[in-house]
Amino acid sequence: MKFTKMHGCGNDYVYVDCTKEVIPEIERTAVYVSDRHFGIGSDGLILIKSSSVADFEMDMYNADGSQGKMCGNGIRCVAKYVYDHGLTDRTTITIDTQSGIKTLELTVADGKVQKVRVDMGAPECIPARVPVDASVLGLPEDTTEPIVQRPLGIDDKTYEITCVSMGNPHCVTVIDTDVREFALEQVGPLVERHPLFPERVNAEFINILDRTHIRMRVWERGSGETLACGTGACATAVAAFLDGYTERQVDVELLGGHLEICYDEQTGHVFMTGPATEVYTGEITLPWEA
Repeated sequence: MKFTKMHGCGNDYVYVDCTKEVIPEIERTAVYVSDRHFGIGSDGLILIKSSSVADFEMDMYNADGSQGKMCGNGIRCVAKYVYDHGLTDRTTITIDTQSGIKTLELTVADGKVQKVRVDMGAPECIPARVPVDASVLGLPEDTTEPIVQRPLGIDDKTYEITCVSMGNPHCVTVIDTDVREFALEQVGPLVERHPLFPERVNAEFINILDRTHIRMRVWERGSGETLACGTGACATAVAAFLDGYTERQVDVELLGGHLEICYDEQTGHVFMTGPATEVYTGEITLPWEA
């Protein structure tokens, strides 16, 4: 299997050009290649495919083999791959995902994509569509009231959470202590699998640095802590705005770098701008194919 290792702000995936390759046992392959000791090492596997409804299709899998609906860092790398590897010469492209078709604008220098701006669409805050089981919080199951700064007990502590979907479900919590010292490896899994979230959830813990700057760490469902999460950065920007902490345009500082997020008032869409980096290409023989 030929592959390319790429990352967006340190959120790394193994990419396979499925316009040329056929990958059997995809879930099993995702688990194997993601292993950082016995595989290639990544946060998951992303397949680049032809599409009948867009320029390309992105099919993503987490490190545990579960399928994801959307990956903001991953989709920027898909855009870089298809341009840099000659699959397209267009600097505005569309990519079909499990959460809909996304439009991407590519910034090119010296024939290579340097950064990508993605229209991530409108955030979803209605609990059942995130999804959130509102009854766990004592609310009607069919409530349309967003979950904004609601208390949630986790491990003998109470956190105020705001829930947003950007194709993937997110639970965002503002904390007062330095998020870089936060025990994410302990709290993250408890939030991910809390009964409040029927499909599990991505958990973001953030510091508000000022009205245009956020610092964030993320525990991703199916992958654990990652250096960055594009949909998480978008959800965090929306949540911080809904909470009244920030403006609509913010710089989100992640462990792996920075993303520019704009929650556009006119369209209601969230726009994410950030880098995409190719690390190396290679070829691997999967054990069950040897």
